[in-house]
Amino acid sequence: MVGSSHEALHRIFQKDPALLTRTLQRVLDVPFPEPREIAALNVDLTEIEPVERRVDTLLRAETDEGTYLLVVEAQRRVDERKRGSWPYYLSYLYEKYRCEPVLIVTTQSRTTAKWASRPIRLGFREWHSLTVRPLVLGPDNVPMVTNLREAERDVPLAVLSAMTHGLGPQSPAILDTLATALRTIDPDSAAVFVQFVDSCLADPQAKQLWRELMTQIQYFWRHPLAEQVREEGREEGREEGREEGRAQAKAEMILRILQWRGLDVPDDVRERVEACTDLDQLEKWAQRAVHAGESGELFLQQ
Repeated sequence: MVGSSHEALHRIFQKDPALLTRTLQRVLDVPFPEPREIAALNVDLTEIEPVERRVDTLLRAETDEGTYLLVVEAQRRVDERKRGSWPYYLSYLYEKYRCEPVLIVTTQSRTTAKWASRPIRLGFREWHSLTVRPLVLGPDNVPMVTNLREAERDVPLAVLSAMTHGLGPQSPAILDTLATALRTIDPDSAAVFVQFVDSCLADPQAKQLWRELMTQIQYFWRHPLAEQVREEGREEGREEGREEGRAQAKAEMILRILQWRGLDVPDDVRERVEACTDLDQLEKWAQRAVHAGESGELFLQQ
């Protein structure tokens, strides 16, 4: 079970290793060769001495141009110690496996992404004995996947998008699109991706919206984390599973999306949404709430 955004941000590449090379090629425009095969390796870099060192995720990619080690580090915040440990990881891995290591840093923070992208140069100013240039995946270059067809074509990339862009006005569109796209893949994989996203959503409103979306399609409730949410739901008096309770929860979600996006919600709009018990109609309004320019657009005939 995934318990943190740090774990999810690198384990997604264990779940779908090919996503990493696709992301390098499409997001960062790095001409990484197409792998024939990718295999996960032991992440333990501990030496004989009592010094334990571990990378987050380590993959080996076999390509026509050679074999590469893909070292994925999930980074939540600036940590200057990494500028010493990252060169060590790459040197150690090259010595151990005798193939080229590539460092990829994933983060949800623009500040951390800017810091991590700086080359690490060891030596003196006119001569660098070692230079490490991390490839960084973060909010400024991972695309915001809000188009359903695009999400369905590459669900893992849509998951990475939701994990990376957990804050901001685009979150409802990203999460709603992903929720629909998850229906197109096998339920077991979808349930794992659901956990990854849930672990990365630091914004309480985004997390609540995601859990409500997942409750409707039942993926979320396949895992132990669901028991915690069930208890929270009982404390709040929610009656999941009943028609009336589902309609009420959907109406609350619509209003929350509108408010989250900074749109004014007049009393007449609120009353109409809260009075509706037609789940199909509420679903249409929920989809419109993600893109509406004003709250009254929910009710436009289309």
